[in-house]
Amino acid sequence: MRLFRLAFAGMLALAALTLPAAAANDDYLTIQLKDGPVVIQLSPDIAPKHVAQVKALAAKGAYDNVVFHRVITGFMAQTGDVKFGKQGSPSFNASRAGTGGSDLPDLPAEFSKVPFERGTVGMARSQSPNSANSQFFIMFGEGSFLNGQYTVIGKVVSGMEYVDKIKRGEGGNGEVTNPDKMIKVTVGKK
Repeated sequence: MRLFRLAFAGMLALAALTLPAAAANDDYLTIQLKDGPVVIQLSPDIAPKHVAQVKALAAKGAYDNVVFHRVITGFMAQTGDVKFGKQGSPSFNASRAGTGGSDLPDLPAEFSKVPFERGTVGMARSQSPNSANSQFFIMFGEGSFLNGQYTVIGKVVSGMEYVDKIKRGEGGNGEVTNPDKMIKVTVGKK
């Protein structure tokens, strides 16, 4: 019997070493969309500076009522311009949404080998790799051409069916007229 207990204890110890650790509740972001909640598991181990900035902005309500200014069928939905894309704020400007960021500094790139696939969440940036600030995008499908070129901050773990319902853009670059928005964004699973 003692040998059985030792063997069982050894198997439990081995299982604990091989199973991934559960993410802390504050390593999730919940986005309330018009059709339902989207939960993103953030990856602070892959992009600690970007994840910290997104969490800080969400915690202070900066992402609430921010529009999806660029949405391209089969590619991605982009949001996060807290300067010009926040409906109801004095600086909201639909024609400039997507050109702003936040009052926080731009971040140095944190590229990884994590692939861009359906549900991957990446940081938007300008031509400079070190220009990501507050904007991010959620992939509708595979986008291997982005691999190693944009910082991955997480992955949608529930609610992708609501992401699929975000209004698509009609413009050449996916610009959206009367866009959907992130109603409320909170840190943690709700």
